[in-house]
Amino acid sequence: MKNTIILTFGLLFILTLNLQSQNTKTLPKVNVKDLKGNTIDFSTIRNGDKLMIVNFWATWCVPCIRELNNIHKVYEQWQTETGVKFIAVSIDDARSSKKVAPFVAGRGWKFDFYLDENSDLKRAMGVTNPPHTFIVNSRGEIVWEHAGYAEGGEEEIIKKVRELLEAEKK
Repeated sequence: MKNTIILTFGLLFILTLNLQSQNTKTLPKVNVKDLKGNTIDFSTIRNGDKLMIVNFWATWCVPCIRELNNIHKVYEQWQTETGVKFIAVSIDDARSSKKVAPFVAGRGWKFDFYLDENSDLKRAMGVTNPPHTFIVNSRGEIVWEHAGYAEGGEEEIIKKVRELLEAEKK
């Protein structure tokens, strides 16, 4: 009887862990290009043991540009404080993606940029419209997401980064 109870609890524990792992969204195995044209499997991108912010944007998206401009102003401070890495994924299609590198260079943005010309990554991550932002932990697990942008929204992002870092310490 005692062994049956222990076995039952053990199986329930394993089942619970399995269900939790199935609910964890991770970076999908999708190829994207960097601004030099190199193909990268997006699921392999990491920031060591630190958090990453993944932001979907487009050159034609006015709120996206405002958001990236505002994040650019505070990004160096964010990196110093938290070690976070910001990754911007352009969803411009194959025709307009050639504009992305000069567009980025002209603004002096210092993020890591990738191109999702066929929207494969966008679909895999459930993005409908830009801007759409995710926070990803060191294991490639998506731990937070937010769609849209309003002035000052970058403060919500860094606040969430700080909360996640504090929770990891505990």
